Amino acid sequence: MKKAAVIGMGVIAPIHFAAIAGNPNITLAGVCDIEESRREAAPEGVPFFTDFKEMIREVKPDVVHICLPHYLHVPVSEEAARMGVHVFCEKPVAMNREEAEEFAEFEAAHPDIHMGICLQNRCNESVEMLKELIDGGEYGAVTGIRGTVPWFREKGYYEVQPWRGKWETAGGGCMINQSVHTLDLLYHLGGPIRELKAVTAQLLDYGIEVEDTVAARLTFENGANGVFLATIANYANESVQISVQTERAQFLIMDNILYRIRENGSKELLMEDAKLPGTKFYYGASHGKLIGKFYEALENGTQDYLHVRDAVMSIRLIDAIHASAKSRSAVAV
Repeated sequence: MKKAAVIGMGVIAPIHFAAIAGNPNITLAGVCDIEESRREAAPEGVPFFTDFKEMIREVKPDVVHICLPHYLHVPVSEEAARMGVHVFCEKPVAMNREEAEEFAEFEAAHPDIHMGICLQNRCNESVEMLKELIDGGEYGAVTGIRGTVPWFREKGYYEVQPWRGKWETAGGGCMINQSVHTLDLLYHLGGPIRELKAVTAQLLDYGIEVEDTVAARLTFENGANGVFLATIANYANESVQISVQTERAQFLIMDNILYRIRENGSKELLMEDAKLPGTKFYYGASHGKLIGKFYEALENGTQDYLHVRDAVMSIRLIDAIHASAKSRSAVAV
């Protein structure tokens, strides 16, 4: 059995607690947060610390789960790795392209330490099946793809955690925080992206530094066209949609269900995702699967998990979108 510890007890930590508790091969050995007030939120019987290095020395976990603000992902992950502990880090992998590529170099220089990144939507049943259908070749090459994220965040979302609205601590807005999963799936399903042209905006009068809305046109290496649309200025949190056109079929993921679109426009249900209990159903329910896969790789000594290097492209795309919006021109990815 592997021992886990969680660093950071914000809104995402309970999802990691539940995934660890639901896996009979993992035990939660410690939790950590610099806010002493969060001691009361620690799972019953689990030691609480305010210093992650002290926690690692005391409980000697096999893995630390990094559930911290964006600007701490890379430095804390690397420090834990230097202490000989495997790392499972929440998204985003880094704040910008330079930091992401440096993190990937660090990973390569520490082959004995597993460093997994939490882009869990790749493990959604709908995405796994669509990936298999595309890679199988029966329906031909991808010719077009669209990803949309129509969500809402109130002003208080930034007021309660001010780091979220700042370039220095968040690295961006609706892309790096809410829709990085969808960006990741666009190249995961559609293949390498050659260039893009984009615009970003602030439609909400929140007084934050970062974008709340983005639109981008993507050109893939195989000539396929793509569109990415994301906002937190919607009236509610609606379903993420991913539409994929191939040479011989059209597919749609909507409301966590994969459909094949028939010629008459009707939808054939192919696969439905597992559901995550609670109001934030739009998060997806695959944290447990991805975490389980990471621990299986540790147990078996394999590399079958989502590495730092696998997540770098999501940050390259975000940086390219910001560069295109600033220059008002297409940029290479």
